[in-house]
Amino acid sequence: MTHKDFEVKVLGNATIKSPLKPSFKPDGSSFGFIENEDRVLFDASLAHYNHCKETGETPISFEKAGPHQHLLFEAAKTKVAIVTCGGLCPGLNNVIRSIVNQLYYRYHVSNIIGIKYGYEGFISKYNHPVVELTPQSVESIHLFGGTILGSSRGQQDVGEIVDTLSTLNVNILFCIGGDGTLRGAHAIQEEISQRGLRISVAGIPKTIDNDINLIDNSFGFETAFTIANDIIRSAHNEAIVLITELRY
Repeated sequence: MTHKDFEVKVLGNATIKSPLKPSFKPDGSSFGFIENEDRVLFDASLAHYNHCKETGETPISFEKAGPHQHLLFEAAKTKVAIVTCGGLCPGLNNVIRSIVNQLYYRYHVSNIIGIKYGYEGFISKYNHPVVELTPQSVESIHLFGGTILGSSRGQQDVGEIVDTLSTLNVNILFCIGGDGTLRGAHAIQEEISQRGLRISVAGIPKTIDNDINLIDNSFGFETAFTIANDIIRSAHNEAIVLITELRY
């Protein structure tokens, strides 16, 4: 891995002041916003630190997560799309609900849509409807399993997906899914870049297998593990009861 593998591509200079209101230190600096130079080490071990110190290498690092003081898109003119792809996973509706509420209440973005049935929803021949998402429409969806947007598997034409994003005037696309979905999101981003469009693509990793590199726990894993554990324990207890009854 190289430093380039951890670069987050941007569409341009962010000049719009964020609507968030963080706390400030006495010297006027903020401890709520993230600066571009804020990084988190990829390998935080003492051995790697000593190695970099001896060789003079700059250690590989991630961009630190968090809000920035300036944004690229103006909230009142921003349109956001959300899509869920791949297999079902506990917590999908929670993620949809959280994105909508964060965008609406904290960033004042009111134009949010949901793409039905995964990447199929971008392909015209399937004729899937686009869903308007509001805090009211997602208020209680976290109480239900699955995803209110539906899902699908399989590769779709990237060019047609980007055509639809452009036609819908989408500025930001959130892709919620596993490794296949995120590879698709990367392909979409590359097509957007080749066309010179100003559309941001964000991938939100989802898998009950917990097999995504560099992430300790993906959402849905602990829930699936807990439910599976309860089922196995119940089956074990029932087996003991059955054996006892057969014996006596």
